[in-house]
Amino acid sequence: MSGPQRRVFVCTQQRPALHPRGSCAASGATAVLQAFWAEQQRRQAYDAVAITYSGCLGPCEGGPNVLVYPEAVLYQKVTAADVAEIFDSHLERGNPVERLCGGVKPQVDAA
Repeated sequence: MSGPQRRVFVCTQQRPALHPRGSCAASGATAVLQAFWAEQQRRQAYDAVAITYSGCLGPCEGGPNVLVYPEAVLYQKVTAADVAEIFDSHLERGNPVERLCGGVKPQVDAA
């Protein structure tokens, strides 16, 4: 049996209140993670998509951050309302959602 086609990492880093970098947890990452798990369950996508929480992914000011592999696409300021669109466009069809890429156009190999 092969592994999932895509892996989704949702930053759930927590920092103290008023920390200068902020944190994804303080920006609503838990709701985003739960929305990904719920959408995975709704679509029965357990074999196609692996979803897990992670520590800091780097650009804390852009959180909640979500990283999708194998394309290494970083989504920023993701909300629970964005999750179905990410599933539809990127996780199922391979087309990243550019409006959530923090102004950086994703480079996806079409091979």
